[in-house]
Amino acid sequence: MNYDALLWLSFGGPEGPEDVVPFLENVTRGRGVPPERLAEVAQHYQHFGGVSPINQLNRQAIAAVEKELAAQGIELPVYFGNRNWHPMVEDTLARMTADGVRRALVFPTSAYGGYSACRQYDEDIVRARAAVGDNAPELVKLRQFFDHPLFVRAFADAVRAAHAELGNGEGVRTVFTAHSVPVSADVAAGPPSAGGHRYSRQVAEAARLVAAEAGVDGYDVVWQSRSGSSQVPWLEPDIVDHIDALHPGGVSGVVVCPVGFVADHLEVIWDLDNEAADRARELGMGFARAATPNGDLRFAELVVELVTEHTAGVEPRKLSGFPAAGCTTNGAPCAPACCEPARR
Repeated sequence: MNYDALLWLSFGGPEGPEDVVPFLENVTRGRGVPPERLAEVAQHYQHFGGVSPINQLNRQAIAAVEKELAAQGIELPVYFGNRNWHPMVEDTLARMTADGVRRALVFPTSAYGGYSACRQYDEDIVRARAAVGDNAPELVKLRQFFDHPLFVRAFADAVRAAHAELGNGEGVRTVFTAHSVPVSADVAAGPPSAGGHRYSRQVAEAARLVAAEAGVDGYDVVWQSRSGSSQVPWLEPDIVDHIDALHPGGVSGVVVCPVGFVADHLEVIWDLDNEAADRARELGMGFARAATPNGDLRFAELVVELVTEHTAGVEPRKLSGFPAAGCTTNGAPCAPACCEPARR
C-alpha cells in the first residue's frame, strides 16, 4: 500500500513561561488533578525557564528520521503534531490535507501500550480527523516497539555507559523507571487475548530485555511522575522512595534507566536528574542516569523500520512473545477492552 507522509505524533510541551499554565490545563483537562499539584508541576517547568525539551528533541529526531528515509531511498515527508501544545495535531493534519496527503503513517512517541501511551493517541487521531472533516487523510498508526532490538540495544549501551560513570564497582544497583499510572488504568489495558498486555508487564519485559543485553544480573523496576489524587492507587514504588529503601542495604550507588521514556522529557530531567539524584547524594550514594534513545541514530533506524513494515512488507522484529499491538487505522482501538482510561 502506498503512503504519502509520516505524521510524528507526540505529547507536546511549553516553549516559554507564558505557555506553561495553558499547556498543563490541556494535559490535565478532565483528569481531576488537584490545583496544588498543577501549581507544583508548573514550578518544575519554570525551573527550566518555562521550556520543556520535548519539542526540540522531537525536531532533532525528525531530522534524523528524514535523513534515514533519504538514505534508504524512501520519499516520505514527515509532519510534526502534538496532543497538548503547538504544533497541535489538528493544525498539522489540516496542513497535510491542504498539501494533498491522502494516506499517512503515524509514529506516536511512546513504545508502550496503556491509555495515555497508546489509546489516547488513537483518540488524538479521531479528534484531528473530525476537525479536518471528510477530506482528512487516512491515518495508520504504527505499532508499539518496547521490545524492538534497536530500542533494547540503545538502552543497554546507555546502561553500560552509566555503570562506567560509577566505576563499574560492586554495590551499584540498576533501577529501571517508567511513568506511573493509576492501578485501574493498568488493569484496563486488557487481556493478552485482545492484544492488550498490561503496560506494567510491558515495562517489566523491556527492563528484562535491556538488563540481559547489558549484562546486568540484579535490577529493580520502579515508577515516577505520578500526578493524581493521593486517594487513588498508582503503580509503586516511587523512584525516590526506592532509593531510600536501597540505602540501608549497603547499596553504594544507583544507575537509573528511564526505560519508559524515548526522550529526555521534563519528567526525566526533573524527577530523575533533580529529585532522585539529589536524594541519592543526600544519602551518600553514587548516581548515574542512563540516556534515553532518541538521540541515538538507532532510534531513527527503528522508526524507519516500523515504516517499512507497511511500505515494503518488512517482517516485524521483536524480542518478546508479546503481541505486536498498537497498530490502528483512523483511531479505531486494537480491541474493545484494550488500553481503556482509568475508572474514576
